[in-house]
Amino acid sequence: MTEKKAVVFDMDGVIFDSEKLVVECWVETADKYGIPDIEMLCKKCLGLNRVATRDIFLEHYGKDFPYDTYKQEMSDLYHKRAREGALVMKPGVVAILTFLRERNVCVALASSTREQVVKWELSYAGILDFFDEIVCGDMVTHSKPDPEIFLKACELLGVKPGEAFAIEDSYNGIRAAHTGGLRPIMVPDLAEPTDEMEKLSEVIVPSLFEAMEYVKEQFAL
Repeated sequence: MTEKKAVVFDMDGVIFDSEKLVVECWVETADKYGIPDIEMLCKKCLGLNRVATRDIFLEHYGKDFPYDTYKQEMSDLYHKRAREGALVMKPGVVAILTFLRERNVCVALASSTREQVVKWELSYAGILDFFDEIVCGDMVTHSKPDPEIFLKACELLGVKPGEAFAIEDSYNGIRAAHTGGLRPIMVPDLAEPTDEMEKLSEVIVPSLFEAMEYVKEQFAL
């Protein structure tokens, strides 16, 4: 592989303020049906794909829990709110994507969300074309914290993992990036940094603006 440079982004909680919206929609659904512990479970599932998330719900509530029914109702509510404008981009998204494009840095997305939803949301926000490659949760076998999704993104870009920053907000995302040999940048969202995250992340910054400055400095752009 050539010595290209790359940045691989997570989507939920990094590009979009979507994790907050997901939790709100789950809470509304759970309140309707009297389902306890929903916020705790949502936070436990941050960064996981839908298969891993489903397993965690069934483990907590029991195998007879009608997860698919509740998940569909939550999802319908989420997409309704998104179409109404509740899905907003995080500060600095367009700035960092424009900066990387202007400097010919390869850009990929590695999201645990399924491809259809990812492409709809990126297109809706007008930023789909910024990404050279997109790898989604239904395009890999293993969910984060397994590094498969990040390694596939690097492979598609033709970049060594060590030449790629991974911008993540979730614990499982940081774990996946670190295990895969990428350079993890944590931009916290719902999950506050822990001692483990301090250890696994190359740097923890408060927003994508600071992430852009760090990448600029490290890549000497």
